[in-house]
Amino acid sequence: MEIQSPDRLVRLAVDLVNTRTLDPEQLVSPGSLRAFLLEHGEPEPVEPDEDDLVAVRAVRERLRPVFHADGRVAAGVLNGLLAEYAVKPYLSDHDGAPWHLHVADPDASWGEWLAATTALGLATFAAGHGFEALGVCAAADCERVFANPAEHRPRRFCTPRCATRTRVTAHRARNP
Repeated sequence: MEIQSPDRLVRLAVDLVNTRTLDPEQLVSPGSLRAFLLEHGEPEPVEPDEDDLVAVRAVRERLRPVFHADGRVAAGVLNGLLAEYAVKPYLSDHDGAPWHLHVADPDASWGEWLAATTALGLATFAAGHGFEALGVCAAADCERVFANPAEHRPRRFCTPRCATRTRVTAHRARNP
């Protein structure tokens, strides 16, 4: 359970929230949680259990409002997660890994680790880009969230696909 880069932390938070949208639930078992963690760079051994699955889903639901809320509310959510789960940051090179930063207790569960790590990532991102760089897709049939670090490029959609689908729908509505 390590932190590799600020971009990785934001991607981890976005992808975690996006495991439950209008699409079917993606975290359906400890195995699917294991796959999620491995896809996001966690080194073996990754062996979550049912309790981890429940805890990670709870963290996901606590993170979701950060993408929907104004800055004060979002900051309150992140500050609450950091106060509850983060520990004093420390450097580690355990198991032969390169030096990296830890912000969760060495014995943290997957849920506790994700809470501390994603809260730190989103807080760092918001401090650098503002909370307006975090958003929810504007497509009527999508609930995916995104983080947009680009300056001077307001973003309303999670992907170009959602943007195109929305424009085509609006065009067809205007030109029957």
